[in-house]
Amino acid sequence: MPTLMTSISGIRGIVGDGLDPVTIIKYTNAYADFIGSGKVVIGRDARITGQMVNQLTAGTLLAKGIDVIDIGICPTPTVQFNVKKLKAQGGIAISASHNPNEWNALKLLNGTGQFLSPDEYAQMQKFLQNDIRNYKSWDKVGKWTEYSKGIQNHVDAIFDLGIIYVDEIRKRRFKVLVDCVNCAGAYVLPEFLKNFGCDVIEMNCEKTGIFPRLPEPIPENLTETMKKVKASKADLGIVVDPDVDRLVLITDKGEPFSEENTIVQVVQFVLSRKKGNVAVNLSTTRGVDDVAANFGCSVFRSAVGEANVVKKMKEVNAVIGGEGSGGVIFPELHYGRDALIGIALTLQHLTDYGKPLSAMKEELPQYFISKKKIEVTKNSDEVIQKLIDKFSGQKFNTEDGLRIDFDDHWVHFRKSNTEPIIRIIVEAETEAKAKAFSDKYLQIIN
Repeated sequence: MPTLMTSISGIRGIVGDGLDPVTIIKYTNAYADFIGSGKVVIGRDARITGQMVNQLTAGTLLAKGIDVIDIGICPTPTVQFNVKKLKAQGGIAISASHNPNEWNALKLLNGTGQFLSPDEYAQMQKFLQNDIRNYKSWDKVGKWTEYSKGIQNHVDAIFDLGIIYVDEIRKRRFKVLVDCVNCAGAYVLPEFLKNFGCDVIEMNCEKTGIFPRLPEPIPENLTETMKKVKASKADLGIVVDPDVDRLVLITDKGEPFSEENTIVQVVQFVLSRKKGNVAVNLSTTRGVDDVAANFGCSVFRSAVGEANVVKKMKEVNAVIGGEGSGGVIFPELHYGRDALIGIALTLQHLTDYGKPLSAMKEELPQYFISKKKIEVTKNSDEVIQKLIDKFSGQKFNTEDGLRIDFDDHWVHFRKSNTEPIIRIIVEAETEAKAKAFSDKYLQIIN
């Protein structure tokens, strides 16, 4: 079976087994018709198939009469930021995020630098079904421009934010170990941290695009990184995924800070400076609600996915938002998950806090999440509906599967769009309770 996966954020697959030149051209062509005319910003992560995918994508856009601004190897949020900065009509970030070396992807952005909305994606799908290519004549092809200031534009905007006091952070002289998994982060993070006055220890910062371990920044993949943080006596460890939209922290004790806590502590810091609404997805920790309540602020939840969180943030005029996978969205900069702004806000928070990251972790709301999945033989929607009927007397949300909030835990049932499975996410106050509840729900579905 080919690996190609499609969604409102674009397409991804294994190069040579689903993601091939014909497919790349087909989708880029439809995207070009959706954009219509103007210019598109392209950037990519460092994986070795990136140049091939980039040239196919850029060539197709040029053949359609669209100008291409190529900002080179950079984080996905840098592409998002520069679409807005350069007043482009769209953007394509070439990266398969946390997928292994053999994968790549096209992440498709609209004119605001955000992932396509469901309506925009539906519009692009119509062009995808059209066999007419409408390539331009030789004298009407687009213009290709190499643009070297993409990363600098992004970094400068972060340093100019009123909520970041760079001189204060520099006085702390944080010792930071940074793990960039040999990908796009290596092109920006070491220097970015040095500009904050940090003593930087580089790990997996070679610009090879070859991942030295499984690239998803979850604890089981970071054992060596955690050991090195502790051995180096660093104040904290910073780990990003290949395209630098997810931020994961390691404490001064060499222990996981928890990717869920990334957004919790950022929300705590932002609300301490500026009160307002918060938006996160339905699978994100209740810790966000607890922290927001301390400031008298409200939390709104969306379906899982960056585009959905951004939509909710705009609806409620949220001052901060994100996802529990380590995704921080700070709208003053741009509407997209961005590890760079997450790092800056974290350094400022630690500067204000004055104590180690491990102490901060202990003072945050304490919850544990258990994640499981189950194959279903019946229609997934029917299974979800039966669960809705069973728990009809409880507080629940059906925007994305079914989330039910109880006093001592919550559970989120989500169907997969690509497999006959239902994901079960449970959060409780102890690890044992979270696992017990998830086992209980597995039995209910069975």
